[in-house]
Amino acid sequence: MNKDRNPVLLSYLLLLLTSFIWGISFVTQSIGTGYLGPWSFVFYRSLISAIVMVPVSVFNERRLRRAERKKPEIKVYLLGGLLCGLWLGLASIAQQAGIKYTTAGKTGFITAMYVVLVPVLSLFVGKKPSLRIWLCSFLGLGGVYLISVKEGFVIGKGDALVLLCAVLFSFQIMCVDHFSKKVDDILLLSNIQFFVQALTGFLGMLVFESFDPFAAKAAILPLLYLGILSGAAGYTLQMVAQKNCQPTVASLIMSLESVFSVLAGFYFLHQTLSVKEIVGCLLVFAAVVISSL
Repeated sequence: MNKDRNPVLLSYLLLLLTSFIWGISFVTQSIGTGYLGPWSFVFYRSLISAIVMVPVSVFNERRLRRAERKKPEIKVYLLGGLLCGLWLGLASIAQQAGIKYTTAGKTGFITAMYVVLVPVLSLFVGKKPSLRIWLCSFLGLGGVYLISVKEGFVIGKGDALVLLCAVLFSFQIMCVDHFSKKVDDILLLSNIQFFVQALTGFLGMLVFESFDPFAAKAAILPLLYLGILSGAAGYTLQMVAQKNCQPTVASLIMSLESVFSVLAGFYFLHQTLSVKEIVGCLLVFAAVVISSL
């Protein structure tokens, strides 16, 4: 095999592993709803991610220090981490609150709408989406309708919260896109983001819920999975992998998390979908794939 292709192939495999990890995470989130409220759950999982990322960030900073580089001002990292972390925290909380009232598979597919929503929201920052993106938006909305809308044009509470999560994730992705171009240490930016996400969950926990360490102990396995694998490892794998492959291919591979979420919900939680919901999932997946081409 051509040696030049080895890094690219490895990147594809890492992205596939990331999609698998994120797909399984919807099952662990569903399990976590039985132990903790959404604010508490997001606080604990993001705190674990932030703690795990500290030594990774320190190591990366030492590596970058050896190279000659123009170091951005610390306020760029703080502002970027604050905005990215706030949107990520709110999106995660909406997703965790919604998954309590819907299935892991539906949550994965509706969340995947952010791939279509990001270009649409880019209109507000002066970027004009193509006709293909508009068509994908309507295709995706049609899929969400089939998945979420019951008789009488009523959207389920859980599905509505997850759709809100997709919108919030879109803002987070736009912030990451903006600030990642202004910094050279993306892992430090990510680490600050996790701490802000944890702070968001903590403040909401104090206001809307209660501090219960025993409940957190009972949910330790889902929290460790989400904090270490889905959070710290997942984002790190994504950053490493995308260095050696095209963004289009990366988006296509990562969109498979919605497929893995359905398979994981079926296997681990015995959750099934109706024919109408399956068709809706296929439409959303088609919108995600076409918009990424």
